[in-house]
Amino acid sequence: MNAHFNPEMVAIILASAVATYVTRIGGYVLIRKMKNIPPRMEAALNAVPAAVLTTLVAPAFFAGGIEVKIALAVSLLAGMRLSTIPMLLAGWAVAVAIRHFGG
Repeated sequence: MNAHFNPEMVAIILASAVATYVTRIGGYVLIRKMKNIPPRMEAALNAVPAAVLTTLVAPAFFAGGIEVKIALAVSLLAGMRLSTIPMLLAGWAVAVAIRHFGG
């Protein structure tokens, strides 16, 4: 047997893929069968982007160095005035500049 092939890992990856697919398609099927979306469900769906953003930003903030924290702060400030792409570029440029010039 190949040393790089691990059947348990393949099973975990396949199970994760199936679980991801079922949850994604399940939500689509559920909403498609509804004639109208209840207000509580609509509120929950409207909260999803903020929840996803939080799950992406929080680990970077707590695990990253000072350059990440400064870049996130710049992105937050830029996001109040600019659209998405300029906001991302501002944060990226700050992180790159600090890493390059700060050592």
